[in-house]
Amino acid sequence: MRVVVISGLSGAGKSTALAHLEDLGYFAVDNLPPALWTELVATLKAAGVRRVALGIDARARAFLDAATFAIDAVAGAGAEPVLVFLEARPEVLLARYNLTRRTHPLRGGHLLREIEAERGLLAPLRGRADWILDTSETGPGELGQRLAQLLGEERPFVLRLISFGYKWGPPQVADLLLDVRALPNPHWEEALRPRTGTDPEVAAYVFSGEAEPYYRALKETATRAAAAARAAGRSGYTVAVGCTGGRHRSVAVVERLARELREDFEVEREHRDVGKEG
Repeated sequence: MRVVVISGLSGAGKSTALAHLEDLGYFAVDNLPPALWTELVATLKAAGVRRVALGIDARARAFLDAATFAIDAVAGAGAEPVLVFLEARPEVLLARYNLTRRTHPLRGGHLLREIEAERGLLAPLRGRADWILDTSETGPGELGQRLAQLLGEERPFVLRLISFGYKWGPPQVADLLLDVRALPNPHWEEALRPRTGTDPEVAAYVFSGEAEPYYRALKETATRAAAAARAAGRSGYTVAVGCTGGRHRSVAVVERLARELREDFEVEREHRDVGKEG
C-alpha cells in the first residue's frame, strides 16, 4: 500500500494536490489527527484500498508534533509512506491570499508574520519530506503533472464526446461545441429518418458529397483543443457535437470521432438525445 502525505504552507497548493491525487485513484483524507493514521490505513488496506493520500497542515497544529512519528508508524504497519511538502515564496503566498480573501489558519492579524510562523511550525515535516515542491511558478494543472511524475503515476486523461440536438439545448458540461448542421441531413430521407447515426447507411449519407473537408476541420479542432487541455494538466475534456434533433448527424460524427481518436486519447462517448422525438 502506498500512503502519500501532503503537507506544506497554506496557499502553496495542498488542497489542489489532494484533488489531483483523488483523480489518480487515491483515497484522500485531509487533516485527520496523525494518531489515527495507522488505524485508517489498516481499515482501508483490509477493504482492498492500495493508494491513500493524507493531508496535514497548520490547521491541525495541535497534532503536528505527532505527524513524523505517525509516518514511521504507517511504515511499520506495512505501508509505503511518502511525504511531499509544498511551499512558495512569501510574496507569492501573500498575493494568493489577497486574491482569494481567505484568512490564514494562524490568524495572527499580520499575514507575512503568519506565513513565517507557519514555516517554523512545519519545519519538522519539511525536514522529513521525501520531496519538496516550490509552487511559486506552478499552476494547478502543472502541479498535478509534477505530482504524477514524482510518484510514477500515469495521469489519466479522458476525452468525452457527446452528441446532442440544438432543439433540446447544448450540454452545460461542454468545453467545446461543434455544430454539424451544415452536413447532409438524413431526416429528409424517408428510409433513413427512423434510424440513427449509428446505422452505417445513415453515416454514409452524412459523410457524402462535400462533407469530408468539413468533418476533417471539426476533427482537427477537437484534437488540438483536447491535446492543449491535456498539456495544461487537465484530467479530461468534453466536446459536444450538435445537430438539429440529436439523432442523425451529431451521432454519426461522434461515432466516427470516437473511432479515429482512440489512438491518441482515452475516449468516452454519449448520445444524449438519440431517443428523443419531436
